[in-house]
Amino acid sequence: MEILVTGGLGYIGSHTVVELLNNGFDVVIVDDLSNTERFVLNNIEEITGRKPAFYPFDLKRRDLLRQVFEAHNIQGCINFAAYKAVGESQVIPLDYYENNLFSLINILQEFRERGLSNFIFSSSCTVYGQADHMPIDENTPQKPAESTYGKTKQMGEEILQDFARAYHRKVSLLRYFNPIGAHPSGKLGELPIGVPNNLVPYVMQTAAGIREKLNIWGNDYDTPDGTPVRDYIYVVDLAKAHVAALQKLLDSGEGTQVDIYNLGTGKGSSVLEVVQAFEKANGVKVPYQICERRAGDITIAYANADKAERELGWKSDTPLEEALRTVWQWQKYLEKRKKETV
Repeated sequence: MEILVTGGLGYIGSHTVVELLNNGFDVVIVDDLSNTERFVLNNIEEITGRKPAFYPFDLKRRDLLRQVFEAHNIQGCINFAAYKAVGESQVIPLDYYENNLFSLINILQEFRERGLSNFIFSSSCTVYGQADHMPIDENTPQKPAESTYGKTKQMGEEILQDFARAYHRKVSLLRYFNPIGAHPSGKLGELPIGVPNNLVPYVMQTAAGIREKLNIWGNDYDTPDGTPVRDYIYVVDLAKAHVAALQKLLDSGEGTQVDIYNLGTGKGSSVLEVVQAFEKANGVKVPYQICERRAGDITIAYANADKAERELGWKSDTPLEEALRTVWQWQKYLEKRKKETV
């Protein structure tokens, strides 16, 4: 069975492709390589022994997308293709609306015309904004006004729910918290182009001497140590949740189905706690400086993921330090690869 994975060479996408291949699915990847590199495709093949089909283009090109559907018997889609930086989304909001929503609509148009179903959407806990109560469950009111990125995720969910109900299709909306870590092989991980927007790759690059200091955006939040608290989930655990969600859609009958799941650990860790855990796990120091708060950031967010455990049989239980150890393995791999390709 062929599954389309958009953004499949990106961070979460590549790990999910590995899990799909290991579970017997055939995978078709579309990725414009705007936030990854082509060698990731070869590493997926090295890890799994299987090479997915790959098409390098922008999903806003509906004509090229149509050709992919004509060439393959696609029976489902996992959509990771989106810009994803909260801070950046505040600076270039129109780019985020165009990229994150137009590409989604183009895929759904192909699904509609071809009578396809089984669509999984990469959503985010940012749809909740700063929730009034913790932990956050799927019924927590949405208020993503803190960032344009969060708004695009909320709009994407609304588009998919309308699609499912109007055309009697099956979709799964996965709201994940903060993915971290790398594949245990050391051959896949987060590969930001330019300056990282997420905490852990910036910590990794600072520890490696690529960045002089880690910028911690504010230490005056209402948290135990003054830095923001998030729910950090190991990326391989997260990838496995996508396979479980897809299998649930495939196993269900025909008709309208909208599944919504939080994917997290149920535990919050502050920015400083992550830095300290990284240092302890890897025996390295991470110099940092406190900066002013960053626009769009919230104080605290961690998940209640009981529904995913109950309905998908899925749970993320990889310890924070173990996930952070894989990050340093990935950094060592990148350093070795750089030397070999010079």
